[in-house]
Amino acid sequence: MLLLALGANVLLAAVLAGEAGGVLRARAEAAASTVQVAADGTVTVLDVRDDQALDVGTWIFDARGSVVERPPGGTPALEDAAARLALGGEGTGELGGVNPVRLLALPVVDGGERVAVVVTSTSLAPYQQVERLAVIGSIGAAVLLITMVHLVLRANVTRALRPVQQMSAQAGRWSADDVERRFGVQPRPAELAELAGTLDQLLDRLSAVLRHERRFAEELSHELRTPLAQIQAEVDLLSARPRSVTELRAAHAAIDRAAAGMRSTLDTLMSTARSGSIVPPGRSFVAPVLRSLATARDGQTARPDGDKRDVVMDVAVPEDLVAGVEADVLLRVLSPIVENAVRYASAEVRLSASNRGGRVAVVVTDDGPGMTPDVAARAFDPGFRGDAADGHDGAGLGLALVRRLVLAIGGRVEAKPSTHGGHVELVLPAA
Repeated sequence: MLLLALGANVLLAAVLAGEAGGVLRARAEAAASTVQVAADGTVTVLDVRDDQALDVGTWIFDARGSVVERPPGGTPALEDAAARLALGGEGTGELGGVNPVRLLALPVVDGGERVAVVVTSTSLAPYQQVERLAVIGSIGAAVLLITMVHLVLRANVTRALRPVQQMSAQAGRWSADDVERRFGVQPRPAELAELAGTLDQLLDRLSAVLRHERRFAEELSHELRTPLAQIQAEVDLLSARPRSVTELRAAHAAIDRAAAGMRSTLDTLMSTARSGSIVPPGRSFVAPVLRSLATARDGQTARPDGDKRDVVMDVAVPEDLVAGVEADVLLRVLSPIVENAVRYASAEVRLSASNRGGRVAVVVTDDGPGMTPDVAARAFDPGFRGDAADGHDGAGLGLALVRRLVLAIGGRVEAKPSTHGGHVELVLPAA
């Protein structure tokens, strides 16, 4: 609108200026046709009909610059401007002031020589008044049009967004009261159908998160109830009757193992909870952590079937390999994986690590029976156990906690199916 109004006013000013120049030239040519030159060079003006209309604002000068005829009511300043303009030949000029005037000089030529000059003038006030009215009118029209467009667009946008607001409010109510409700595939405009699909996906994810957390809480309570029940049972036995030194030592060891298991589970959960969604990046050398795990478990009896063969821990990792997590977090992530490998290994567990594409890859392998594709796919699911009759008293939550913590630190973990030993790969961010 600004450019349109500006262009219209510039065009109008140019047209009015051309109109004023055309009026001056027409009057000057009419006045020049009344000029007569005698043989001795004397300039006279013939009287014609409507001569008074031509005389308004018109001067006639001879070749020497003397005034032959002047208009009635002219001012000295205006006559001086006309005289100066006449000396310069054909041309235009303006005299400013409260009432600006434009002048036009037109030479009268006879026999190739200039014998007189006609100077006409006209007030520019009417033209300027038209320009001012045009500016005011264009501004008013632009403001009115913009206001109307604004009101129309506001009404249309408000009406168009009303279903969006209603759907957003409805999704908010469902997320608080009933996360199973969905907008579905009812006929809607394309944009609203896309929004409905997006909101349904958000509700699906929210419902999945709530189901996951509910299931996780149930499994966690089961995992914690087991050591708590063991501790309570040992305390009840200690209170029920006197115990021998050997029995006391065994009871204390059982209570200590149960408490340590609870502490490990809670520490893992607290590490994840403190991080929110992603554990703040730390820094730790991988080699010392893997060696500490190997030292703690080297020589442990392996298979749950009663086989008493010892397990040899083999560590192969560069000394300068650095992971982008704290050492205690790395230790907590790897401990359940290594314990699982030790439990099923025949004679050896191998821990290796390397830099892979800017990430740290830690691989835990054993020479046990390996995992079928189904077991490998579900190894990190909460509550899943590869063999429920293996004598292990866990609830299948250790590896699930591992995956939860690994995802929180920005990594990934997966078990590879194999019939020639277990294979678990852990990929962590580099420092």
